[in-house]
Amino acid sequence: MDLEKLTTEQRNKSTMDLDTLSTIDILRLMNEEDRSIPVSVRKELPQIEKVVEAVKRSFNQGGHLIYIGAGTSGRLGVLDAAECVPTFSADPSMVQGLIAGGISAMTVAVEGAEDSFTLGAEDLKGIHLTEKDTVLGIAASGRTPYVIGALDYAKKVGAATASLACNKNAEISKHAEINIEVQVGPEVLTGSTRLKSGTAQKLVLNMISTAAMIGIGKVYKNLMVDVKPTNSKLVERSKSIIMQATECSYEEAEQALRAADDNVKLAIVMVLTHLSKEEAKQKLDEAKGFIRKII
Repeated sequence: MDLEKLTTEQRNKSTMDLDTLSTIDILRLMNEEDRSIPVSVRKELPQIEKVVEAVKRSFNQGGHLIYIGAGTSGRLGVLDAAECVPTFSADPSMVQGLIAGGISAMTVAVEGAEDSFTLGAEDLKGIHLTEKDTVLGIAASGRTPYVIGALDYAKKVGAATASLACNKNAEISKHAEINIEVQVGPEVLTGSTRLKSGTAQKLVLNMISTAAMIGIGKVYKNLMVDVKPTNSKLVERSKSIIMQATECSYEEAEQALRAADDNVKLAIVMVLTHLSKEEAKQKLDEAKGFIRKII
């Protein structure tokens, strides 16, 4: 597909005089363009739902969610994957982000990496992809060879495959079982898909990982009860979550967190049921991590 035919590569008629505008007018214009992004994402909710269900199936059978992309798309996948560890106490392998050129490409572009049809497959082989996993290929243009090669390999393995593009009738959509195509229109700065396209991708990835984690019991009400208290801020947040979930005092929350070996979810169950740590853990295991199934 020729680049000029891609919506993400076309010139935005509203920003033709971008270089003549004052700073505040540039900001207003960017803000106005960004307002359309959630509307575009909303149109793809049925497709996003399908991806979430596929990811939940993977998680429930011990599989993983693998994001794979190049440039901004790859970086956003790596970012979302990394954030799942502290937010949901997820094992680092549970949600993984692969980027063309490897981790060094997070800060410095690796020439030619995204143009290879074989590197994506090699990267998936490197993490020992199985049929239990879900692979989500991300490419604003929808035509990145690295992503296409990865999706084709994932299909051969038997993994669930999905794609996320910011153009309609994207090439990567032909290589995935489920396709999400969020068309946000021409960028404020022509071809700079780190802008509206990147924002749309970030919104979609937020939805997929969060909804999937909710679906496997890592949230109680609207509280992140599987948060990992790895620093002083998160320790205090953990106590606050226990207090909000159980209506106990700060001192009781602090004591429960300590008794539960810093496991917030376990502490909540202990407070709500007055069970010992061992008994509460057994109840959680039986309920597959869903607090509501216990109380």
